[in-house]
Amino acid sequence: MTNVETTPTVRVKRAKMSPMKMALWIALGLVMIIVPVMLQANPALGFLVRILVVVGIWVLLALGLNIVVGYAGLLDLGYIAFYAMGGYAGIILGEMVSGRFGGGTYWLMIIPAALAGALTGLALGFPVLKLRGDYLAIVTLGFGEIVRICLNNNLLGLSNGASGLPKGNETLVKPWPADWLADNVRFGTFFFGPNLYWYFVVLLLIIVAIVVIRRLDNSRLGRAWVAMRENEVAAAACGINIRTQKLWAFALGAMSGGIAGVTFAYVQQFISPESFTFMESVFVVCIVVLGGMGSIPGVIVGALLIKGVPDLIQGLMVAGVIQLSGDATSMITGYRFLVFGLLMVIMMAVRPQGMIPSKRRALELHPDDERQLAEEDMQLWDTEHRDISPDDV
Repeated sequence: MTNVETTPTVRVKRAKMSPMKMALWIALGLVMIIVPVMLQANPALGFLVRILVVVGIWVLLALGLNIVVGYAGLLDLGYIAFYAMGGYAGIILGEMVSGRFGGGTYWLMIIPAALAGALTGLALGFPVLKLRGDYLAIVTLGFGEIVRICLNNNLLGLSNGASGLPKGNETLVKPWPADWLADNVRFGTFFFGPNLYWYFVVLLLIIVAIVVIRRLDNSRLGRAWVAMRENEVAAAACGINIRTQKLWAFALGAMSGGIAGVTFAYVQQFISPESFTFMESVFVVCIVVLGGMGSIPGVIVGALLIKGVPDLIQGLMVAGVIQLSGDATSMITGYRFLVFGLLMVIMMAVRPQGMIPSKRRALELHPDDERQLAEEDMQLWDTEHRDISPDDV
């Protein structure tokens, strides 16, 4: 008779957060609140809050791509298209209603930006339902470039081409209550500036995204994504509708990209097609792969390394903390892509599951039982080297 108390399913369901782990989460939450406030209070370090805002936007992007790549196993190299559509939809529609809604425009535009991203995801998902692997990557790459070129050429007469949005001397309405906080919350040298305001907005969006993604991962839809990622044929044989699951993955992942896009547009107060190049898509993919596919903590760490460290170095150089010559600065900028590429090669050779992988993904890539690993290698060898005769067909 099976001992129910020792089965993995029961252990997972009955697992509770230990006091030590709860204390660590509380401490982390306090650090995420107190440290930016302290940085904002120091005029010389205020630029670090801005860097945290940019990194947070990239965390939102990577969380969305993690749904597509990490959970559903669909290699998307054109994810930046959803980022662009969310940003442009938020600005174009926001300009139409800003006179009526004022400071609430940004908060209102989150909804159409998310819908614009989801619709773009569906537009990409339908043509690629039967593609996998390299073919899917090539098609999604082309889709991302098509979106960027259309925006750059002002195809629909709304994007203002390479000049970007907003046009001329127009400005975007600051979201409520940014101005009120900046004017009324002051303690000595500290004031609730726009960078700190956007930091807490982005932090709130990240928390909501994490909660939603965790719920999805534990749902029937999340289990269907995992089955589809492992083997589409076997998943279809078990009754999973592959077409529907792929469309859900593209749409939900694109929604996060759309929200990140409209947030980026209002933070920067400007948007142009040059912000959505192919290399931006590559960086988002690198964040997911480096941090760990299917891992939320891994995505956050990957964003800090891929986006946070270069921006921090650049900010320190601008602030004069790091004294470098013009040639050295140019060399660091030019060799950044080489460092990223070398880092990815090393990770694929040494730790293919990523820096902080999900437990499920880590077990798939590195079984804890050496005998199990040997059996899998033997089965793979038999499959690749067996002779197929006409009678077997």
